[in-house]
Amino acid sequence: MRLTSEFWVAALVRRVNGDGAFAALSHKGAAEAGAIFIKFRNTDGTYDLFGPAPQMVYDETKPDERQFTLLKTGVAEMDINDDLDKQKRWDRDLWIVEIEDFRGERTELFPVVAV
Repeated sequence: MRLTSEFWVAALVRRVNGDGAFAALSHKGAAEAGAIFIKFRNTDGTYDLFGPAPQMVYDETKPDERQFTLLKTGVAEMDINDDLDKQKRWDRDLWIVEIEDFRGERTELFPVVAV
């Protein structure tokens, strides 16, 4: 059984904040199955945007594991916000988590797959 979006986001925020970085929820979506987007601030002030990976990349042996794909990298915050605003008009149930963590590899925080 797959974890609910609400549970998964709460665990991510708690883990990031507990490890000395910063994570905050900027948009709360549907508790059960809302799509999750991650807005990641880089050391140079640019942002990366991660969104749900397409269903075709999921491992059938691990159906409960959420995976993400890099949608944009090294762009201004306004570009990310514009994309997320468009996405919210289409899907009000989405979740947006903002993370600031300059200590290491982000794939330690959430699984990222190449598409």
